[in-house]
Amino acid sequence: MTKDQKVVAIQEIKDLLQDAKVVYVADLEGLNAAKSSDFRRQAFKQNIKVKVVKNTLLQKAMEQMEGVDYSEMFQSFKGNSALMIAETANAPAKLIQGFRKKEEKPALKSAFVQETFYVGDNNLDMLANIKSREEMIGEIIGLLQSPIQRVVSALQNKPETVEAKAEEAAPAQEETPATEAPEAAAEGETPAAE
Repeated sequence: MTKDQKVVAIQEIKDLLQDAKVVYVADLEGLNAAKSSDFRRQAFKQNIKVKVVKNTLLQKAMEQMEGVDYSEMFQSFKGNSALMIAETANAPAKLIQGFRKKEEKPALKSAFVQETFYVGDNNLDMLANIKSREEMIGEIIGLLQSPIQRVVSALQNKPETVEAKAEEAAPAQEETPATEAPEAAAEGETPAAE
């Protein structure tokens, strides 16, 4: 690879990393062409960008990135590496897990997810269980809406119950004076008669 080709390759990697919030580096070594193609196809369907890269070029591209210090990942850059960029935090981990049900590879080398570094394949299950930002926002909204919905429901039902109680109490109040008046009159007449 010429120096110009390396510069172009580094720039391509930097372009992928530019606004990436979810970065995985996986080992695809051992997958034949058909399996590798299948892995890429599944990644494409899940909106995950996959690019096989040379470790030295990946490291140089990451070193040139501003804002994120990827140096914790560099120790994992050995052998064949595939860079995976996604929007959803757990999507690449779930893809790797699903593919490994049939195959030994791919293996997770390292990942940068939600401003945290994960190094080693032993972190795969934890990464697969991370909730995406959208899932977390949905849960928070659901939790916030629940008490509000109860209050709204109670307020909507309360006028009905107040009106029902008022209607029940109103006839009782009307009947009470009517029945008390004759008794009072009877009581008032009784002492006068004696």
